[in-house]
Amino acid sequence: MSEIAILEAGVNLGGRSIFEIKFYTDTTNPLDSDLRAGFLTALESFTSEIFNDDINVVSLASFKMVCYTEIVSLPLPEEKKNSQSLIFYAIIEKETDTEIVKKQLQKISSHFLNRFPLNDIFTKKKRYFNKKFSSRVDEVLGDLKLKTEDRFRSIF
Repeated sequence: MSEIAILEAGVNLGGRSIFEIKFYTDTTNPLDSDLRAGFLTALESFTSEIFNDDINVVSLASFKMVCYTEIVSLPLPEEKKNSQSLIFYAIIEKETDTEIVKKQLQKISSHFLNRFPLNDIFTKKKRYFNKKFSSRVDEVLGDLKLKTEDRFRSIF
């Protein structure tokens, strides 16, 4: 069995982060959430325009970013051109099975879109979503958010 740990999960709308939850933090090199959101949005836009596809996994030297994308827009006729990518992402350890994580991101997406009206998704700030949605993400991910040593520690 491969080691599984989701280090962070979040949701970006366009170029801004609207939800994030960190399970393991690196205080020596904190990442700016809006910078990451801008990067993922640019990458999503690039892959969509050039390859007519969504981003799935971004592989780095030590980590992977698994993504799941939904296109959302406000239901008003004049707002149809305002469709944006709603990107659900997880930063995971390199050895983690990306398909398992992708399935969990799809569940999180379903819960998120059922929980919040589109108007709130487009207008509310990150603290609104963090307060109302963190426990749901925690519940969906279960022990996927634990590193192997933490999983053993929780048994005893």
